[in-house]
Amino acid sequence: MAGSKNCPLPSAPAASAEARLSGALLDCLWPRLQAGPLDAACCVALSGGRDSVVLLHVLHRLVISRALPLHLSAVHVHHAISTCADHWADFCGELCRRLEIPFSVRHVDVPRSSGEGLEAAARRARYAVFSSLPDKWLLLAHHRRDQAETVLLNLLRGCGSAGAAGMREERRQSCGPHVIRPWLDVSPEVIQDYACEHGLHWVEDESNGDSHFRRNYLRHHMLPKLERHFPGSERNLARAAGNFAECTLLLADLASIDRAAVASASGRLDLARFNALSPARARNLLRCEWLSGGRQAPEARWIEEALQQLARADTLSATELSSPEGQIRVYRGEVYISDPLAPPSSPLEWSGESALPWSGGLVRFEPVSGAGIALSCLAGAKPVLRVRQGGERIQLQKNRPRRSLRNLLQEKGIPPWERDRLPCLWSGDELLWVGGLGQELAYACPAGEPGLLPVWQP
Repeated sequence: MAGSKNCPLPSAPAASAEARLSGALLDCLWPRLQAGPLDAACCVALSGGRDSVVLLHVLHRLVISRALPLHLSAVHVHHAISTCADHWADFCGELCRRLEIPFSVRHVDVPRSSGEGLEAAARRARYAVFSSLPDKWLLLAHHRRDQAETVLLNLLRGCGSAGAAGMREERRQSCGPHVIRPWLDVSPEVIQDYACEHGLHWVEDESNGDSHFRRNYLRHHMLPKLERHFPGSERNLARAAGNFAECTLLLADLASIDRAAVASASGRLDLARFNALSPARARNLLRCEWLSGGRQAPEARWIEEALQQLARADTLSATELSSPEGQIRVYRGEVYISDPLAPPSSPLEWSGESALPWSGGLVRFEPVSGAGIALSCLAGAKPVLRVRQGGERIQLQKNRPRRSLRNLLQEKGIPPWERDRLPCLWSGDELLWVGGLGQELAYACPAGEPGLLPVWQP
């Protein structure tokens, strides 16, 4: 492990201090931050390695010089894979303490037997943390060599143009902060020079030298050979990523045109109309739909398998194709693309909380008047959230009979894979409410009386 001394606290610079920072680093960072809203919450993903330490240091100098009024913080993801993981977290915490930067550690559980490999599983866990952050921006310190490695890795996997585009400079997640990688055009040598100029210290991940990992093999064996025989190959691979990114934008425009033509009334892809597209356009549309959820670019063979299964499917098909990133399914003639399903939750008692976690989502409990479930009906047994067991019946409307939950879910068009995860609120043996359907009429709150409105947020 390399030295892990604390980074010296920089003194407040003069008014033109930003001009003295390393030009290549600042030139890439400055325009992106200036274009954002003032007083924005900006978080640095701090691993403790050289690149993220330099990124934090540059941003800190900008903040204390008042060049940018950012609310700067840092987050460290503790993967618990290396025996040095605790030391890395401690190093990051001490660095942020000295710089007086708010800091948090997020512990994750990285599955060892998911079938996707340890690197990919760790990445997935890390980005799950990133999606949960409350900040406006999240800055990552990937540089040009990281981009070249990513492009090579994706090309060797047989990816399409989206994978060949490598890492995006900006990425808007479905939830969480806007991800920015400002240094994808910066060489690691520039970052190293800055670190030496300012006497910075960092920690080294011992696994970076293990060539059993594919990325390390490219970094230590393939890229140096390419650079000797093809000078500038690292720079050219990163430049090629930019060209592929432009191509990807054009293909996304084409996918938008095709999507409008094949969308069903619900907004999903109509299976029959989708299958009528040419193979190339169907492949492009499916890939863009997959990527639109913030997922990784799929391998070409996986897309081909999905197209073959969709071509064989019909309106009654139970087609399902899964990957660690999510699932593609067919239900009632429509194509569903979703993230991996969280397992059904265990029963949870409600004791007055404003919300309870449920199967990867939330059930909120909103106090209302003259609506929802009458609070007086909850005075007996403690309400409990649990999944359906089978045989439940409920009355949702006046002048309509009590009906089986199974039939109501079918009529509502709720897909089978979602039905066994829906939250059901019980009081003793009485079913009060079902997420996605509504509440039992017998427990409706009278006008003017206090009530409770459960809201299911998948």
